[in-house]
Amino acid sequence: MNCIESYQKWLNVPDLPAYLKDELLSMDDKTKEDAFYTNLEFGTAGMRGYIGAGTNRINIYVVRQATEGLAKLVESKGETAKKAGVAIAYDSRHFSPEFAFESAQVLAAHGIKSYVFESLRPTPELSFAVRHLGAFAGIMVTASHNPAPFNGYKVYGSDGGQMLPADADALTDYIRAIDNPFAVALADLEEAKSTGLIEVIGETLDSAYLEEVKSVNINQDLIDQYGRDMKIVYTPLHGTGEMLARRALAQAGFESVQVVEAQAKPAPDFSTVASPNPESQAAFA
Repeated sequence: MNCIESYQKWLNVPDLPAYLKDELLSMDDKTKEDAFYTNLEFGTAGMRGYIGAGTNRINIYVVRQATEGLAKLVESKGETAKKAGVAIAYDSRHFSPEFAFESAQVLAAHGIKSYVFESLRPTPELSFAVRHLGAFAGIMVTASHNPAPFNGYKVYGSDGGQMLPADADALTDYIRAIDNPFAVALADLEEAKSTGLIEVIGETLDSAYLEEVKSVNINQDLIDQYGRDMKIVYTPLHGTGEMLARRALAQAGFESVQVVEAQAKPAPDFSTVASPNPESQAAFA
């Protein structure tokens, strides 16, 4: 199927959300080609792309397709893996909450348990949650340090780290075998919550995570001696860090923490920086 045929297929989807249809209708030829000339590829660490309509964009259908592939992988591992389930977290980007709960609904349609954070959380906490809950896998909806028009979908293994190559390759094969993302089944969200297939998590996991962070502090004796007066400037760059960073620093004994208020609140457009990359000096200008 060429890009024009693929474009027409999307345009004719009966229940396509209005915001996606409007975007399709506004596309010029160059944009159509870029949005449909290929499929957004799922690699070892997941997938990342521009948010929008098309096979080469990240949207609810591409997320459903990826999660359907993950569901097939979980099913291939048996009932124990299905019951262990998948932990899901998301960041402050556009559509991150929607993509997270869409993923949970796809998993629920397969009878696979998921644990979804009630609001945005940092990636390290998702990694911890996978291990703490004994989950088979984890999904993190994030595009990390990329500019605001991007979002992404990362999958983690049962150890909370990057999925091992054999499972990652199998997952990629399952995703590629799905030729109609519009046909991926979704469980009803509220029904799945009521039956326990989708469990919303939050503060209990936060507390457990912070306790784990505290337990691995290095040189706590030096922190006890100097931490109270040590001046720290911290910025979450409009991301998820503000959720827990100040609490983690305070419990360790750092009391003089200055947060950059202009960048403290989560904001999907990252209004004060071109790209929220802490490795780039421009992000702190």
